[in-house]
Amino acid sequence: MKVYARKGRLIRIVLILCIIPLLYLLINYSESRKNLHKIYNGRLASKLIKEEDVHLLSEGLGNYEPKNDEHFNGPGEGGLAFNTEAVNSDDSEIEYGMNMFASDQISLNRTIKDTRPKECKRWMYPQNLPTVSVIIVFHNEGFSVLMRTVHSVLNRSPPQFLKEILLVDDYSDKTDLKEKLDKYVERFDGRVRVIRNEEREGLIRTRSRGAQEATAEVIVFLDAHCEVNKNWLVPLLTPIAFDEKTMTVPIIDGIDHKTFEYRPVYGEGHNFRGIFEWGLLYKENELPKREEKRRAHSSEPYYSPTHAGGLFAINRKYFLELGAYDAGLLVWGGENFELSFKIWQCGGKIMWVPCSRVGHVYRGFMPYNFGKLAEKKKGPLITINYKRVVEVWMDDQHKEYFYTREPSARYLEMGDISDQLALKERLGCKSFSWFMENVAYDVYDKYPQLPENIFWGELINSANMKCFDAMGRQPPSLVGLQHCHGYGNNQLVRLNAAGQLGIGERCVDADSTGIKLVYCRLGTVDGPWVYKTESKSIFHRTQNKCIAVHPVSSSLSLMPCDPNNSFQQWMFKIVKPR
Repeated sequence: MKVYARKGRLIRIVLILCIIPLLYLLINYSESRKNLHKIYNGRLASKLIKEEDVHLLSEGLGNYEPKNDEHFNGPGEGGLAFNTEAVNSDDSEIEYGMNMFASDQISLNRTIKDTRPKECKRWMYPQNLPTVSVIIVFHNEGFSVLMRTVHSVLNRSPPQFLKEILLVDDYSDKTDLKEKLDKYVERFDGRVRVIRNEEREGLIRTRSRGAQEATAEVIVFLDAHCEVNKNWLVPLLTPIAFDEKTMTVPIIDGIDHKTFEYRPVYGEGHNFRGIFEWGLLYKENELPKREEKRRAHSSEPYYSPTHAGGLFAINRKYFLELGAYDAGLLVWGGENFELSFKIWQCGGKIMWVPCSRVGHVYRGFMPYNFGKLAEKKKGPLITINYKRVVEVWMDDQHKEYFYTREPSARYLEMGDISDQLALKERLGCKSFSWFMENVAYDVYDKYPQLPENIFWGELINSANMKCFDAMGRQPPSLVGLQHCHGYGNNQLVRLNAAGQLGIGERCVDADSTGIKLVYCRLGTVDGPWVYKTESKSIFHRTQNKCIAVHPVSSSLSLMPCDPNNSFQQWMFKIVKPR
């Protein structure tokens, strides 16, 4: 009897051990479905999408995964670096901001490495998804780089969803982007169209034109120097199919502008999202735990306050209902924030998609100017754009943080924003404070609320009447003195109420080598500096010394304070746009 009893207990234990994993799988399956429904807010934007189409992880390959990996030999294949002699590449880099000599030798259909998380290969996606127009704006782009973008989209997109590619030419003057381009795209049987501006409009307005010309349900914007990765499109479309007020953003990989090596920007297993600092420079932050907990799988889409601007997908009708881009924004810059704030504050959302990867060439420099678009404008165009965005979408409290960080922007002419304010009113948009509290809550962790500026402007030395200047260098580097040019920029210095001395997004500190431009400590807004109006000296509280100019070398350093020494006397002069 004891033997049977033991066997009975043993059988029960075995059964329990078998049942527990099954229960775990069932619970996990149920939670996965619940989380996916939470991600898409339970909305089925397309009547073609049914509840059972909610995508799930499979045991094998997902339903849109390519079945075979292609391998070819040749320059740059597999996304490897292709090194060329400098003598051959320098001229093209000067003309295009990238090594076109290398690009011209790399196949337009080259293979690249799969940089997605391994889990991405197992997702099952809906069979019914919206159609897509891919919009690529270009101005004097290198021909082979532009065509490699087109070929990668055609090669790696399901044809049942890719309706067309629109190449929108913003008034290029390079000959190979005229008749040669028109002739080349004929081979694609109408799936690639070329549209041309009759004058230079800039990236922002040209993208809006592309959206007007597109004929598909969803528009995907790509830059003209990209390569899309495996199964990139379907993961972008799925969240939009469930909620047409969702904008989706691929994870951007880097393509080297010299060698065209394709490589991931982010470390494996790390997810980041777009934020900003108060001067509206785009930044990224590792995904907060609050957002991580909302997802069942690390490869699922997640919320992001903003995006870098160049690459995203959005329902075309929704984009146009939002007014597309603000038509008053000039050339490029700030449009990513304008669209992001507008989407979130007016009832939509932005999701980054780890299973969609797109490589992007980061130029060495901008190889062209803005031409007539910059004429008769006082101040930097990008700061004018920022001011428009700030005045429309931020509340008074957060506007002040921007003007503290960019004080001369108060004097910029931004044009009429009445249409944008009316759109905001018509759409019933939420406040910027709501956005900061509910969406961009992690901005404050790195970029706290800014104390007001006590002094700002050119910082002029009384002895030689030269200006404190960051010298165009990256930190850590020595600050110097230069002739005062009156345009601000590297010579616009701010001292806030908490003692932080800043130039742009950088801070000023001192050590034994001299006065230095340094990275500001994230999450802080204070510093060691005091401006003493009686002696006109800039005093370092920790070192108990003052900033002084060497009378011969003009180098800057901390010296024992001498109120009668003109080389230690400084004046702030407000700088207005010129």
